[in-house]
Amino acid sequence: MSTTALSKPWTITRLGWLFQPISDRGHEEAMVLSVYRDHGVIPKDSRTDNFNRTPENLSNYQLVQPGDLVVNRMKAWQGSLGISEHQGIVSPDYEVLRPTAPEYDRRFLHSLLRSRALIDQYALRSTGIRPSQWRLYWDEMKTIEISLPAAKQQRAIADYLDRETARIDTLIEEQQRLIEMLRERRQAVIDESFSTLGDPSVQLRRYIKFLTSGSRGWGDYYADQGERFLRIGNLPRANLEIRGDIQFVDLPADVTEGSRTMLQEGDLLFSITAYLGSVAVIKGDWVGAYVSQHVALCRLERDRVDPRFIGWFMLTTTGQDQLNEGAAGGTKMQLALDDIRGLRVPTASIEQQRRIAAHLDRQTAKIDALVAETERFIEYARERRVALITAAVTGQIDLREMA
Repeated sequence: MSTTALSKPWTITRLGWLFQPISDRGHEEAMVLSVYRDHGVIPKDSRTDNFNRTPENLSNYQLVQPGDLVVNRMKAWQGSLGISEHQGIVSPDYEVLRPTAPEYDRRFLHSLLRSRALIDQYALRSTGIRPSQWRLYWDEMKTIEISLPAAKQQRAIADYLDRETARIDTLIEEQQRLIEMLRERRQAVIDESFSTLGDPSVQLRRYIKFLTSGSRGWGDYYADQGERFLRIGNLPRANLEIRGDIQFVDLPADVTEGSRTMLQEGDLLFSITAYLGSVAVIKGDWVGAYVSQHVALCRLERDRVDPRFIGWFMLTTTGQDQLNEGAAGGTKMQLALDDIRGLRVPTASIEQQRRIAAHLDRQTAKIDALVAETERFIEYARERRVALITAAVTGQIDLREMA
């Protein structure tokens, strides 16, 4: 398909000539809407990952009509805005803009306003000291110039994008289902590897040589260089390998508390205050690091038990259930050191333990590589989707035969 501009001239206009701010309040019975970067304006209760609570008093919420442009002032620079297809109410922190020229195609303008080129303009016009404080106000937003084709061409471009983005979205959904299947298969491999050993029958305390948690106050010693400091966010969720950013600490000579929790090769770590179920085994550059108070350090009798065997077992469905059940019942989800001691683990010869751990290292690495490859494909497809929309709504794709 040609990348020349459409033959009919596009008209340059400003957003301030297309929309005007509106504030219609007092419709508390209406459906609550929200604005999402990936979805635009949708019913708030349609998302299960929405953690912002809706207040009981909705009298200050603003009415939105289909065709209105709703802008999250604080996240416009991320693309959190869109033309609404719903009637409802939104937070007073949002900007609600009503069209003054209703002849445009909603789908076209929705795609244009959420295109990469326009999002860059929102970022340039947002004010604030740092991105987390940026806000886009209408006085700045209304000066943004856009180029619009004739209404017939708008519809042709919107129809084209509906078809092409639907194909990409279907492909992404298929790849996401593949990732779910791979992760289910991965969990099955882990569970199956321990199935022949029978129910866990021995408490971990039988193999523990040393068990502790980190001390407090490490933030006072954060530095750009020094010794590594392992935080709870460094613990993995699906394997035993340390992950994430590295924080360093520089301890004064008179501070000796850290030596109690200096990590050794083969130490088994448990998350005890958050991300319950996370475990890791220390090796390589993390030997000699210090550990935070949110992590339990478990040093095992290595001649009797392999720490990676125990670590992998804790990632089985049975192991995860134990870790989560140990933290249940209190007002704060956390594990005590006695909960760690009381964990029940299966028994096997040290040779069999090492074989199982090595097998899981290999098999999960293969599945993880497939997941990573699929995630890269999804990211590429999303980038292609964004590029396609931007090209179409800025006249870089010739759709004359569809106009």
